[in-house]
Amino acid sequence: MDTQNCFHCGLNIVKAEEIIFDEKKFCCNGCKTVYEIFSLNDLTCYYDFEKSPGATPQDINGKYDFLDNESIVSKLLEFKENSTAIISLNIPHIHCSSCIWILENLQRLQKGISSSQVNFPEKKVRITYNPEEVSIKTIVYLLSSIGYEPYISLENYETGTSNVDRSLTYKLGVAFFCFGNIMLLSFPEYFEVKEYWLDQYRGFFRWLIFALALPSFFYSASGYYVSAFKSIRSKMLNIDIPIALGIVVMFVRSTFDIVMDYGSGFFDSLTGLIFFMLLGKMFQIKTYSFLSFERDFKSYFPIAITKINSDSLEESVPIYEVEKGDRLLIRNQELIPVDGILISEKAEIDYSFVTGEAIPITKKSGDKVFAGGKQIGKVIEMEVLHSVSQSYLTQLWSNDVFQKNVVQKHKTITDRISRYFTPILLLIAFSGFGYWIFIDANIAFNVFTAVLIVACPCALALTAPFTFGNVLRILGKQKFYLKNALVIEQLAKVDTIVFDKTGTITTNKKSNISYEGEILSDEYLLLIKNVLRASNHPLSRMLYDYLPILILPNKSANDAKKWRVDAFEEITGKGMEAHIFGHQIQIGSAAFVEKIEENKLQQTAVHIKINRIYYGKFIFNNQYREGLASLFNNLSGNYQIKVLSGDNEGERATLEQLLPKGTELIFNQKPEQKLEFIKNLQDNGNNVMMVGDGLNDAGALAQSNVGISISENVNVFSPACDAILDANEFQKLNYFLKLSKNSITTIKMSFTLSLLYNVVGLAFAITGNLLPLVAAIIMPLSTITIVSFVTLMSSYYASKK
Repeated sequence: MDTQNCFHCGLNIVKAEEIIFDEKKFCCNGCKTVYEIFSLNDLTCYYDFEKSPGATPQDINGKYDFLDNESIVSKLLEFKENSTAIISLNIPHIHCSSCIWILENLQRLQKGISSSQVNFPEKKVRITYNPEEVSIKTIVYLLSSIGYEPYISLENYETGTSNVDRSLTYKLGVAFFCFGNIMLLSFPEYFEVKEYWLDQYRGFFRWLIFALALPSFFYSASGYYVSAFKSIRSKMLNIDIPIALGIVVMFVRSTFDIVMDYGSGFFDSLTGLIFFMLLGKMFQIKTYSFLSFERDFKSYFPIAITKINSDSLEESVPIYEVEKGDRLLIRNQELIPVDGILISEKAEIDYSFVTGEAIPITKKSGDKVFAGGKQIGKVIEMEVLHSVSQSYLTQLWSNDVFQKNVVQKHKTITDRISRYFTPILLLIAFSGFGYWIFIDANIAFNVFTAVLIVACPCALALTAPFTFGNVLRILGKQKFYLKNALVIEQLAKVDTIVFDKTGTITTNKKSNISYEGEILSDEYLLLIKNVLRASNHPLSRMLYDYLPILILPNKSANDAKKWRVDAFEEITGKGMEAHIFGHQIQIGSAAFVEKIEENKLQQTAVHIKINRIYYGKFIFNNQYREGLASLFNNLSGNYQIKVLSGDNEGERATLEQLLPKGTELIFNQKPEQKLEFIKNLQDNGNNVMMVGDGLNDAGALAQSNVGISISENVNVFSPACDAILDANEFQKLNYFLKLSKNSITTIKMSFTLSLLYNVVGLAFAITGNLLPLVAAIIMPLSTITIVSFVTLMSSYYASKK
């Protein structure tokens, strides 16, 4: 241990203020207290991640008293229901792996905190806690006591704005200023102009060039030094090491030339190199931010919500058109897309997507309901408090809980190449330098620097993410919304496709419905329609639209449409049961209503039982999606096709005529059987894609390698799926699969192009035919070339319908 530094924070210790505790030296009582806290909670392995990783805790007595105000705290919280609350705090001091480790173990320091998750790039920690056991103020004081004081700005929380990091822009500006002026002052040296004043003040101009190079060398290029130092310290060689080495070597060599009066050195090349590398980095960041914006904006689900307009009529509207004050209708299993106030008498809300807890929370009329909850049971109405937060719901969809454990192949390739690239590059650079130093020292230094710069694998590293990002954007425009870029890679590997039948290959917009059984009175029809109103099952939605709006004597149209359902339960894959105006209504399969079919005629039907008396059934002659036959014919040549259905075999003959020979048809499948079927296929080595409606198929979608949920403008949210496809684009499924395979081809072509560029560049550099400045200009140009190439190839493949 360094005897001159604090064990906790690493700062120099003033001898008079030295504190010794547990045979360790600390600079103040604050650092000693933090160490004691970690020791008492068995967290001293915090110091194993990095030497002296902590920060000296500051005196914040009374600073956060405003957190006692509930109205202020409510503005900071992302979510709060009963015993669960979530808040995201900015922690500026997050800087290393030990910071992440201690912040993700807060539950061991404070009772009431259930979990904490660090977002390292944004320097934020998302804390889930029990407000009945611990307050925000206590959490903030805990963070401050261990050296991680949060930055809380109410203005930022209220307006949603955040501080923008412009450090790269400032560095780029300084580098450009230094480069431009040094180039101007270097012209006389280039052309060897003989003139009295130039000769007389040549030394002055050289030292002026040296002074102008200092801001660029020390400030603009500082990011490369820091990255290289951290890489060496962690015993991992990254690409910033050769870049930093090249810059330092050029600076030392140029300074030596000026001191010894050999010439003006290479400060023009040095500052030009820094400028063009920063320009390339700026281009990459802008590219990523563009893709990120497109992703954040476009990746939201192609679904709608039911809005009740001023005439009390229901209409389906895009969720991003929902505004404050709107009145929404939420059915069973629908996701609540916005914060709002419950209007209905009572509701059961499942917040498992947000908190991980599947126990429904009971809400009463007038209570606040948060976005991200799923309505369980009868239909409810709510008033909107805030417009839809797309980024928040996208965050729910991308929750790590629902991510599948698969390896990203091309990311691994990039990492593998980068891992061996740096040592090989350093070997080539030193070999070239060793060869040329005995021939020409100037060429030797040029070769050494040019090799380090020209072989930068920035374009190589950019290939996979940019290709996937661009394809995500293209697919989003065509209403095929993928959870992340990894799904593209998984789509390219698919060899078996399993389709659900009802609501997937059939459409709930068109169906020929007939009724068999005892005549239903107008009152019973109204009761059935009101029960169906709460369900999102495709057959329920079709039957709801089919039944007429009837008006009984002494009842208005609005009253007839909104009879109150007292109790409602929907059993997945079976049916629903409800109590309304003293009547018991059961709607579902024959088994659910305990009806034994007397004939062998197999049909898709919904059976009706009222007050324990069986009345009859609504028979559905399903309408299959447009383009289904041609889609299956196109897929059958490259994929195994299977159709799973919870229905009976009534439509086997129709499907066998419609679908290609060899298509496997499996009927009478319960949700758990569908999941097991997918698992068996995977056990036999198949890469399975499941296409379902997201209701009865949630388990199968989660089990499959790729799960695609078909959306018919209904706000059913299935985080288990990997993609959501607008039902109107169903016939394009083969095109989407081809585009995914072509994107992998594009990546391989880009890898080849990048490697070819590096080989050619190194060949010129090692032979002394490439100046460092030219190498610095070529480097960002190579990045632009790769980005342009993958954009053009992605667009080309996308245009091939």
